[in-house]
Amino acid sequence: MPSSSDYDQASLPDLLPLYYRRLFPFAQYHRWLNYGGVQKNYFQNREFSFTLKDDIYVRYQSFTTQNELEKEMQKMNPYKIDIGAVYSHRPSQHNTVKSGSFQALEKELVFDIDMTDYDDVRSCCSAADICHKCWTLMTIAIRILDRALRDDFGFQHLLWVYSGRRGVHCWVCDESARKLSVSARSAVAEYLSLIKGGEETVKKVVLTDPIHPFIRESLTVVEDYFSMYALQDQDILGRKESVDKVLGLVPEDVRKELQQDFKNERKPENRWQLIVEQATRKQATAKKGQHFEKEIMLQYCYPRLDVNVSKGVNHLLKSPFSVHPKTGRISVPMNIKDLDKFDPFTVPTISLICEELDRARQCEATAEEEKVDGKENEKEAAEKRKIRDYKRTSLAKYIKYFDQFLDAVSQSWKGELLKKSDLQKEF
Repeated sequence: MPSSSDYDQASLPDLLPLYYRRLFPFAQYHRWLNYGGVQKNYFQNREFSFTLKDDIYVRYQSFTTQNELEKEMQKMNPYKIDIGAVYSHRPSQHNTVKSGSFQALEKELVFDIDMTDYDDVRSCCSAADICHKCWTLMTIAIRILDRALRDDFGFQHLLWVYSGRRGVHCWVCDESARKLSVSARSAVAEYLSLIKGGEETVKKVVLTDPIHPFIRESLTVVEDYFSMYALQDQDILGRKESVDKVLGLVPEDVRKELQQDFKNERKPENRWQLIVEQATRKQATAKKGQHFEKEIMLQYCYPRLDVNVSKGVNHLLKSPFSVHPKTGRISVPMNIKDLDKFDPFTVPTISLICEELDRARQCEATAEEEKVDGKENEKEAAEKRKIRDYKRTSLAKYIKYFDQFLDAVSQSWKGELLKKSDLQKEF
């Protein structure tokens, strides 16, 4: 069994069968995607897609029951699992359906935030690499989007999931979110998008008066992290190259003044104060808003969304509890009550949890051998076997949180069932 600290990609084919046989939380997974069975065929018409060894990609998988899903996953041992839409017909039979009538009907409203989209505003890492310094960006993104989705749109059931490597996903599971049309999804995604333009665009945030309340709320979140993230960890006002980038975002007359001021002031915090003072001065004299200090803060810290993932109903997104083949880390649900404590580097790898399970089983086997009374031995062994295997591993706390999330969602399922039975009584 590989060491818990070292994940070896070559070990994945040996570890996946054990993971799907003993550790994957199939009961909770089915409970989530069945949504209380309120709508007929909801689980059965859901698309799953599997990426197998050697990048073999299998789309339009669907399953009638939890048991059928379990058996197929244990047979195929997917390297990656993606979840798609709920269709008008069973996805596995899409080839037999009359052309044009196979339609994606519903799906959770989803968001995908990937650290690679922040490469122009982080100096610590680039591409797929992450560290504690830039992980702050994911914390900010979750704080801003979670508040907006709850307060501005009224959604309640948000499942935030670590991707297993360099990003986070959000699944908005409210019934109203699952039923949104493509145009409504696009409207939500556009409302939440502030960063505009690609690599060639220097100034990606432009604020106008009056500043929208949503942007003001987002700024209060950014303000909590800006000094630590941008001024200290990324040192955006320390190195010449990054100072020039920041000054490229202010009006030309202000830039010249600041360049002079910066010659006498080396401390990043003091340099930032000079920018804020210049913006305050400009706001007092200019006819229209000069919010360049706020624009800088947002450009460096505001969430960068892949809006295409959110807009499409039939877009696939990586499933919770999928294993990331490159890192071996499990794609785990995140408890946002402990968001500032979340550390992507302590998320368990498949090698760690398989090792923990193996160790627990060895301890039990040794304990059984040491017992004298055979009857008691048998009884205790049966009791121990009742403990779910995942509870013996580091995966336990993440599945516990997933259970709590599902308990909250199930209250709304029960509400729907009550509504339906009340309606039937009236007729």
